[in-house]
Amino acid sequence: MASQADAQELADLRALSASIGSDPHLTQAAGGNTSLKAGDTLWIKASGTWLRDACAEDIMVPVGIPPLLDAIERRDPAAERPQTFTIEALNARKLRPSIETTVHALMPQRVVVHVHCIETISLAVQADCEAEVAKRLAGHEWAYVPYRRPGLPLAQGIAERLRPGVDILILGNHGLVVAAETVAEAEKLLRRVTSLLARPPRNVAEPDTAALTALARDSGYRLPADIEAHRVAIDPESRRMASGGSLYPDHVIFLGEGSVVAQAGEDAKRVAQRLGEAPAAILFPGFGVLMRGDTSPGADAMQRCLADVTARIDVHAKLNYLTPAENDELINWDAEKYRQKLNAANS
Repeated sequence: MASQADAQELADLRALSASIGSDPHLTQAAGGNTSLKAGDTLWIKASGTWLRDACAEDIMVPVGIPPLLDAIERRDPAAERPQTFTIEALNARKLRPSIETTVHALMPQRVVVHVHCIETISLAVQADCEAEVAKRLAGHEWAYVPYRRPGLPLAQGIAERLRPGVDILILGNHGLVVAAETVAEAEKLLRRVTSLLARPPRNVAEPDTAALTALARDSGYRLPADIEAHRVAIDPESRRMASGGSLYPDHVIFLGEGSVVAQAGEDAKRVAQRLGEAPAAILFPGFGVLMRGDTSPGADAMQRCLADVTARIDVHAKLNYLTPAENDELINWDAEKYRQKLNAANS
């Protein structure tokens, strides 16, 4: 690090990262990332790592800022491979920097926090997101960025919307970015924004785990890790929203495109037979959710995220779903295949 002060800020960032990573309302699985600029070096969370591990493991990767910004400005395809700009002498674990390194480099503030906050996502998937957020963040310097694939396309979308003084970004179908000069200021801003964007979830009945256990018999399916995940199958409005398609990138990465809803009389085996494959998760209306037995902890985290997000969406809102082309580019993206490989290894 450039100085003792930078070293202390990085320690503070690790602590904040671990706190954020332990809150499923802020991040899920390997999603979200944090960074600190120290001179010409950007310290950013490594791809495929979990923020909750920031204090227990060395998950921060050093990246050279000037060459990366130059590549972004020139629209050099190399900017899509942030590992190209890693300072290898300081990268003891030889990890790749986050696929969203370009986003962090573009923000002028020293500390950048990007989270997949469920309060933000529940608004960011609504067609009226920008107008709704404008009412909630009145008096703040913020910008709305329509959906772009994470990585260089998103960075370019941010560059088009960024104005002097902006320290809050609402990313369409994606999440939230806050930025400040210190970790303490970034945390304070994060808490304020998420509070202003918060909406209460709809109340739903408890899952019928006995019925789900019977529906999973001899299928290789199991109950999800979090009881909250069942809500998306029990609440008719949430189920309707989920069945309409993919709402945000990490759902596609960890669970596949859209959501599968069982038809009347189907158990897990019959659903798989009808589809010709076993989906990562199955929604059983009125009962709850079953997860394929070999799915990762990341998939469990994202299935709960889906329930948390859809429970907060305005039932009358028009939703923006990812298009087939947007789903396809996520599934076939090399950077995400790398992250998935790490997640499988960590499982």
